[in-house]
Amino acid sequence: MSKITVFKAKKIITQDPNTPVATHVAVQDGKILAVGDADCAQQWGAVERDDSLSHAVLMPGFVEGHAHMMAGAMWNYAYAGYHDRIDPDGRMWSGMTDIGEVIFGLTEYAGSLGEDVPLIGWGFDPIFLPTERLNRHHLDEISTTRPIAIIYSNFHLMCVNSKALELAGYSRETNAEGVLKDPDGSPTGELQEMAAMFPVMRRLGIDFRSLAQQAPSIRTYGEVAKRAGVTTIADLFSTMEDSDLDVMLEVTGAPDFPVRIVPAQGAMGATPEQIAARAKDLRARSTDKLRLGAVKLMTDGSIQGWTARVKWPGYVGGQPNGIWNTAPDQIYALCEVMQREGVQMHIHVNGDEASEVAIDAIEAALRRAPGQGHRHVLQHCQMMGRDQFERCAELGICTNIFANHIWYFGDQHAEATIGEDRALRMDSCRSALDAGVHMTIHSDAPVTPLAPLFTAWCAVNRQTMSGRTLGAAQQITVEEALHAITLGAAYTLRLDDEIGSIETGKKADFAVLGEDPTAVDPVALKDVPVLGTVSGGQVHLL
Repeated sequence: MSKITVFKAKKIITQDPNTPVATHVAVQDGKILAVGDADCAQQWGAVERDDSLSHAVLMPGFVEGHAHMMAGAMWNYAYAGYHDRIDPDGRMWSGMTDIGEVIFGLTEYAGSLGEDVPLIGWGFDPIFLPTERLNRHHLDEISTTRPIAIIYSNFHLMCVNSKALELAGYSRETNAEGVLKDPDGSPTGELQEMAAMFPVMRRLGIDFRSLAQQAPSIRTYGEVAKRAGVTTIADLFSTMEDSDLDVMLEVTGAPDFPVRIVPAQGAMGATPEQIAARAKDLRARSTDKLRLGAVKLMTDGSIQGWTARVKWPGYVGGQPNGIWNTAPDQIYALCEVMQREGVQMHIHVNGDEASEVAIDAIEAALRRAPGQGHRHVLQHCQMMGRDQFERCAELGICTNIFANHIWYFGDQHAEATIGEDRALRMDSCRSALDAGVHMTIHSDAPVTPLAPLFTAWCAVNRQTMSGRTLGAAQQITVEEALHAITLGAAYTLRLDDEIGSIETGKKADFAVLGEDPTAVDPVALKDVPVLGTVSGGQVHLL
């Protein structure tokens, strides 16, 4: 038999109700052999003791159920966001708080590029600049000969300069949804949602998803995850071409790769039947650290970009209702085929109209092809009300709630998008749990930084950037939040039999922490230090 290693910790928070707290965990062949005190593995023979973690608190490795491998690739481009951000190498990039700072920073960055290289930026967010919209004239100040495209933080909008508009063929004569125009009929440079953005991305060679699935980006994704205490992470909306898969298999197959990746194939560009068949083929190629077979559906856009589909009374500023990235009839068709073929769906829903359509479509699919255990997941769920959560519970639908939005955008949602009363119940974790829904919470990295303890802090405290508590009735406890970022997320990825708790038979995946998150003041939850991870029994300290 292979060796048994017994790790000692200051405290082990297991998420197993039978043994909620321990001090030692025995590991063999990358799995948990026993949990308890120093003698927990005595019955199994000789052991090797490892006290290198005796100063630390162990939890199940954090599970991020909604992120994107782009988080490992976006730093190849210019950061233009409002908030300070730390890149994967630990460098702090200062936020840009007005359009003048954005133009100055991008002009400086352009000086580092070759003459014919497009300038690509990311992270800009119009919701923080309510008096002025970024437009082509601003970007023309940087250059009228070099194409420029600035991807917004939500990845649902972009702004481009006149040269990029010319290359994409956008003009006064263009009549396409999502191509915004001035009063005189000329494109402003702002492009909303996928159909309007793709022509520019194609002409400028912007392919975030392909870039994200290159070996260096995948390795960076693993490093970013490790620094956050994450041992399993999703990649929701992956191209999953054969060439992409080969690279992912190679990188994740390295013995020292520190995370398990769970990609979901984007449900676009093919018939529902073809998408389902591809998902089932991919499922058969899953490995220990690469779990395949789910699909990702897009419905609407982004609330802070005013492209989410919302019910009456709509947006408080009178903006038109949002954009369907997938038409409702196609959502129904996809849900019917995926349910019939046994393919798990992750469905993007931001506005409450979009979530209503998704729930209706899943319900219709279940009537045609009944079956329990599907674990379809609604993702973001930002405006869902109690009635919708109750329907999810009845139908066995899981929810993954974008808790980080409360801190990053809560003030702006109350003031500029959906108004105070609806903002109070945004990202309703309490309603989801009270309805009996299997729930987790997420960062949507790189939209917001990957940091599960911060995400848990957001769900517990619901504090905004201004310091107010937005919707105290929707707060959850620290224990509920920690469950959400471990076993709760594992359930939505159909991996709760392997990860999410520290108990015999599961993977030896742990988050290594510098403090006990259940003992600190809930306001300090986000400040608990992450010291590293253990993945399959391998220690990865920072």
